[in-house]
Order: sequence, then C-alpha cells, then structure tokens
Amino acid sequence: MKNFTDFQSQLPILEVDRLEAAFEIDGEWHNAVDNISFHVKPKQVIGVVGESGCGKSVMSLSLMQLLPKGIGKIRNGEIKFNGRHLEKLNEKEMNKVRGKDIAMIFQEPMTSLNPVFTIGFQLAEALHNHFDISKQDARRKVIHLLDRVGISRPEKVVDEYPHQLSGGMRQRVMIAMAIACEPKLLIADEPTTALDVTVQAQILELLQELQTANDMSIILITHDLGVVAETCHEVIVMYAGEIVEQADVITLFECPKHPYTELLMKSIPRMDQEEEVLASIKGIVPSLKNMPRTGCKFVDRCPKAMEECRTITPQLEESSPGHGVKCLLYESSWEQEGMKAK
Repeated sequence: MKNFTDFQSQLPILEVDRLEAAFEIDGEWHNAVDNISFHVKPKQVIGVVGESGCGKSVMSLSLMQLLPKGIGKIRNGEIKFNGRHLEKLNEKEMNKVRGKDIAMIFQEPMTSLNPVFTIGFQLAEALHNHFDISKQDARRKVIHLLDRVGISRPEKVVDEYPHQLSGGMRQRVMIAMAIACEPKLLIADEPTTALDVTVQAQILELLQELQTANDMSIILITHDLGVVAETCHEVIVMYAGEIVEQADVITLFECPKHPYTELLMKSIPRMDQEEEVLASIKGIVPSLKNMPRTGCKFVDRCPKAMEECRTITPQLEESSPGHGVKCLLYESSWEQEGMKAK
C-alpha cells in the first residue's frame, strides 16, 4: 500500500521548467517534448502515462542528457536537480550525476546489457565509475546487489552473461545496476515491458521495496494505468509531447477531466463489466512532421472537440487545487481569446 506522505511541505529534488526537446527531420527541428513543467519531491513516485509516441521516453532521455547527438537536442527550458542546472553540464560533469544521483532503468534489458561482458563486470563498472573501490570489494558489493534484487545463486550469476539469464532476471540486473550507487532519483522507463504478468508483479514489488528502503524518488514511465494506480502518488498524462493532465493518483482515477485521459480510462478492461468489444481511441498520435501548429493537438481524435479547439491553443490550468488540465473545456480564458480571434 502506498504511503501518501504530505509532500506539500517538502522542497523538490527535481524541477523541470518549460522543457523542449527536439529532433532534426529533413533539416528542420521538431519538438518531441513541448514546453512541459513538473517537479518531483523526495520519496515521491510519479507516473508518466500515454500512448507510444507521446514523448514519455524522450522526456526521460532529456532528463539524463542522453538524446542522440546531432539529431536530438534540448531547445529550451531548465532541468534542476537539487538546485543544480543539469542542462548546463558538460559530458564529464553529467557522467558524475548519472548513476550516482539519478539512475535509469531502460525499456529493453537485453539490449541495454552488453552481451560480451559478464553481469559482474557490468555492475562493477558502475561502482568503479563513482567510487574508489578495489576489485574484490566491488565483486562482494555486486553479489550483495544481485542478492538484494532477488536473484538466486548470485555467486554464480556474477560470472554469467546476459544471454544465460531470463528476461525477468535481466530486468533485475538492470535494477541492481540502477541502485548500485544509491541514487536519490530513479527513472524507470517501462520496467515491466515484455515480461509475463507474474514477473511484472515481482518487479513492481521489488521497486516499491527499494524505494522505501532507500528513500528514493521514482519517475515511472508506463502505458499501464493499472500499474500507476497501484504504485504512484501523482500522475502526469502526456499526449503529443505535452502534459495534458496532472493530478494525484486518487483524483485522476476518480475524476479524469481531459478527454484523452477519459478515453485512456475507458480502454482499461474491467472485471465487474461485460464488454464484447474493448473501448479504443480512434486515430493515432500525429507524427512530429505533422504536428498541429495551433490549437489542441488532440482535436482530430477528441469526441468533445469544438470549433475553437482548432484555433485556440489551450494552457495547462488548475481546474481544481492540484489538478491541472490542458483543455478549453476547463480553461477560464478561452472565451475571451475566442472573441479576440473573431
């Protein structure tokens, strides 16, 4: 069961302000993350949800300064961790932050682990990057980490290669690597993708245990709203690179307001209802090259769209205390803007 600490009185450890991240396509830059702002408090678990292509992973890579060089860049905004501007750090300075202060679990553990090095070597490398530690001490620490994340026979696994482990074990190795230096913020990008349901539950339970034991904050990126309901304190809903709704988890599930969030909720199968056909959202997320320049980016898929939605760009505003919605249905000033446009 989640512990809903009073986060209001705490200062955030991560502050993201007006972040824009873009990719170059045919000589032009297109925002994959567009003007998003949020913060993370100590010990807080924030879920980031949305369909594939909504900008969730690009946002996480931006926080870690891992966008592909040459074709990806942060165009605007600030990323502050404990008051330090990460977007201004060079690669050497950022390497000291990655793993030690902020760590990340990537989507695919098989491709994230190097197939030609042993599990022990790859885990020990993370320790050697941040601590002055001997090989013997590093090996002992690695075995302890493997045991801590629930891997049986850690003394043997430390000398094995990624292909010798199951998907669930490889994901546990990635978690061990992420917590090796006891970071204060963990970014988990779809940590249960491609795992069977039983293993998913084990991985999520492990993350919750580690979060409590290490007093760690987590940004959990997922498309699974059931996971969010079970593990998160606050939820950010992203669509087409923007935050369209943000609230604490209870408020969001009991009173979703953005039409996109409502449709996401309706698409969840329910045990107490018999449905012959599952609800779906028509259409697809627009590509970066075809992103609307003005108005709401969800307008072509929205069942509640109005004529004004194509010309007036909504702003993320509080519809109630702590509940932000980016929709003209809840925006106080849209009527006045519409009058000006006419």
